[in-house]
Amino acid sequence: MKKYYSRLILATIMMTAFTLINAQTKLTPINQPITKFKPPVVHTYLGTLTGKTAVTSPEEGKNLIVAPLSVTDAKKTNYTVASYQFVYKRLGSREDEETGKITTESELVASQFNAVPLPAIWQSNITETLKKGESLLFFDIIVFDKQGRRFFAPDLNISIQ
Repeated sequence: MKKYYSRLILATIMMTAFTLINAQTKLTPINQPITKFKPPVVHTYLGTLTGKTAVTSPEEGKNLIVAPLSVTDAKKTNYTVASYQFVYKRLGSREDEETGKITTESELVASQFNAVPLPAIWQSNITETLKKGESLLFFDIIVFDKQGRRFFAPDLNISIQ
């Protein structure tokens, strides 16, 4: 008889749980109008450099890498950078063990960041090795406006010449 009552109690609890789950899924969301957001036209800067075809010297690049990434519009309104990805394309040499021939190869070092400027370890590694033929790429830059709306800012590609 005890088994019967315990099974009856378990069945009642399960039916109550299923009833609550079904009641929650049948709720309709409050119809609120969706306001369309047109992001402002902005530009991404590292120091004075902007655009997808920015070019600088190794010395100037070493000075700029410590500067914070900034995003502004035509009215000089600054936007808060929430996150971005950074790629450093660096050049190195490799020796073929069989022939002894030395070749130049490139390597990509990348990570995602949530604060500007780049962390100190990245700044020091880049300033120690930056040379002609390398590049710095900031992409997937997400910024906030004053109302807290997120949007993408343009990429910034800097070639070292």
